[in-house]
Amino acid sequence: MKCIDAIIKPSKVEDVKEQLRQVGIKTMTLSEVTDCGGTDGRQRIYRGSSYVIDCVTRVRIQIIVDEGMVKTVVDAILATAHPGEIGNGNISIYPVAETISIAYGAKEHRHRDHATVA
Repeated sequence: MKCIDAIIKPSKVEDVKEQLRQVGIKTMTLSEVTDCGGTDGRQRIYRGSSYVIDCVTRVRIQIIVDEGMVKTVVDAILATAHPGEIGNGNISIYPVAETISIAYGAKEHRHRDHATVA
């Protein structure tokens, strides 16, 4: 299994979620994150003082899939989040040793196809 973390612009979330659903992803974790130090730094002037805002709000989408789904999911995110423009985010892929459902307790290690879970 692999964990796919995508950091994207908030304006792209609904489009990305819809595209992921079309390729079979029904479960994902979304969280608001702050991206600092990237290329989105903007100079602002307030009451005569100049300062740079270099932290922007982004959305993190976390998805756990079987290895065979990684390319499909990454391609879906790239197609929808409009690659090629500076500041559109990034995608990271990590190995996952196992997942344990909290609903069923730690004793029952259930392997589920996370790409098709409702």
